[in-house]
Amino acid sequence: MLSRSWPRVTLWFLHLAIPMAALWLLVRRPAADARWEHHQAHFGLVLITAAVNVVLGVVVGRAAVRHDDTRLFLVSLGFVVSAGFLGLHALATPGVLLPGSNAGFDLATSIGLLLAGFLSALSSVEFGSAGLHRRAPAAHLIVAAVLIGWGVWSLSGSAPLNRPLPPADAAGPLLVLAFGGSLMYAVAAARYFRVHRRRPSVMLISIVTAFVLLAEAMFAVAFGRNWHASWWEWHVLMTTAFGLVAYSAFVEYRREGSPAGLFRGVALERTIRQLQRDEATALDELTTAMRRSADGLASEPVAQVAARLGTRFGLTEGQVAVLEQSARALGHERTQRQRLSGLVRVAREARVIRDEEELLDRAMSVASAAFAPDQLELSLSVSSADPLADEALRTLEAVESTDRRRYVVPLDVKRHAAGVLTAVRAHGAFDESDRSLLRSLASQLSIVLENARLYRRLEGLFRSYLSPDVATALLADPAQAGLGGEVVEVSVLIADLSGFTPFAERAAPDEVVGMLNRYFDAVVPVILAEGGTVLQFVGDEVLAVFNAPVRQSDHALRAARAGLRLQQAATAAGRPGWPRFRVGISTGPALVGNIGTAELRNFAVIGDTTNLAARLQATAAAGEVVISRATSELVGSQADVRSLGSVLVKGKASPVEVFVLRAVHDGA
Repeated sequence: MLSRSWPRVTLWFLHLAIPMAALWLLVRRPAADARWEHHQAHFGLVLITAAVNVVLGVVVGRAAVRHDDTRLFLVSLGFVVSAGFLGLHALATPGVLLPGSNAGFDLATSIGLLLAGFLSALSSVEFGSAGLHRRAPAAHLIVAAVLIGWGVWSLSGSAPLNRPLPPADAAGPLLVLAFGGSLMYAVAAARYFRVHRRRPSVMLISIVTAFVLLAEAMFAVAFGRNWHASWWEWHVLMTTAFGLVAYSAFVEYRREGSPAGLFRGVALERTIRQLQRDEATALDELTTAMRRSADGLASEPVAQVAARLGTRFGLTEGQVAVLEQSARALGHERTQRQRLSGLVRVAREARVIRDEEELLDRAMSVASAAFAPDQLELSLSVSSADPLADEALRTLEAVESTDRRRYVVPLDVKRHAAGVLTAVRAHGAFDESDRSLLRSLASQLSIVLENARLYRRLEGLFRSYLSPDVATALLADPAQAGLGGEVVEVSVLIADLSGFTPFAERAAPDEVVGMLNRYFDAVVPVILAEGGTVLQFVGDEVLAVFNAPVRQSDHALRAARAGLRLQQAATAAGRPGWPRFRVGISTGPALVGNIGTAELRNFAVIGDTTNLAARLQATAAAGEVVISRATSELVGSQADVRSLGSVLVKGKASPVEVFVLRAVHDGA
């Protein structure tokens, strides 16, 4: 690309070299450096240039704050700083407002260009979000303070700015300022030119050119002789630089039709992406207008929306027509994508265990939202007085009304009619893509219905033999029934009847079974209410686990509450002479999963945590709940416990510290 554009680049450099060649000629040949001292012309030229800078600074600053763009903000500050010091330079013109010259008059322009050069070089860096809504006022106050301070210093008669600087004394400082400022403008120009190479922009190349002209102007300030052609040259260079940016802004405004994207080419990449999102939003607006128009809901004609957007983005009539076609295609594509997404969500609903009516209501709610504004209605009746629905139920084939605004699709479960899905469109007719999606929806609803009925039958079977949480987990994800498991921190509760064996020896078998069932009817709901999973009944023993298969961050607290409430429920259900429960609770890691064979398996919790719970239960007295140290620490201050000290239990080489749980208090 560079090889094709090098003639233009070379010509551009040659044009920019002309001012420096002219300056060199005027400096080398003082006779050619004509003198023209016209204070009013100088005052007007500098003041007009400053005014142009103010306008540019305000416009760019507003865009910077609107988009939170640090680069644009620094550029706007550069314009404002230049305008301020140029204004000071104009106000200090001898014979206009002041009787004579001073050092502030000689140095103001160079100081302003130096500061603007620094801001320009800084603006070439890719910054992130800066929160300009908060910081911009402070930055403006700092700039105002600097300008006011320089003006007061220059005009107050304070040394060293209280007298004119002899040319010999001014040459050194001005040359230092020229080299420093030119270096910063060169850095800014080079970095902005790289941005221009990446995303070409008239505004960018104008700013690069302005940077070069301002660098040249700084040398003209340093080498020019007051009121001579070399001195007037830097005024012309500055006016040209800022005028070129202003003219480019005007051209961009004419092209864009809006100040929103006036300095788009200069902005940060982040801002460019935001502007692209704004354009996408405008296209969405037109797409929405088209959809609403098709549905008879439009509050604004599509042509009017397109014309408004065309004016906003400076589009020709042909471009507006292309925009309308693009929006139409995009609207259709988004509608189809929305409906396909709805089908996917309906399919997900089919995997959830719920009541048939609730499941179908949720599936239809998802489908109705996805297929809006078309009206969907689901009927599970297998007979209908409606001719279209009756035909669909008899033939198990979709049927369409003659005006193509009503489409009826049967639901079938195992090739038997189970109901009909009816879609009604208020405006326009269903096309083939619409009909295909509706048939897919009916198929998904049939699966939802079939699964709901299957789950209902399976639920009755599973829940008779498994804890509800385990049954729910297996029905929702049958893969969990595979052998194996994972290590999880759990709280295990084991309750056993103290004195059960003597009671069973003296009581009749039916009395023993009646006692067990009465106790279990009382204590199992208590465990389930706390979120526990009852794993098994072994004679008179109940084994429950917390934090499996459903995860519970407060499993130890749940187990503790369940232990105490189990004792309360058992006491209320018991009869004189019946044995009483002892409860042990232990917390720690255990393998949670399925053990057994492919033909027969159990959901179990295996590990030392389960063994310790059994030993703690054996340690407890009738009616007591004994917990491990780990359980006590997790429950914390909510537990009222009494330490039993370190107890040697079977299966443990060292004693373990155990506690009697007396109460559990609500958290603060």
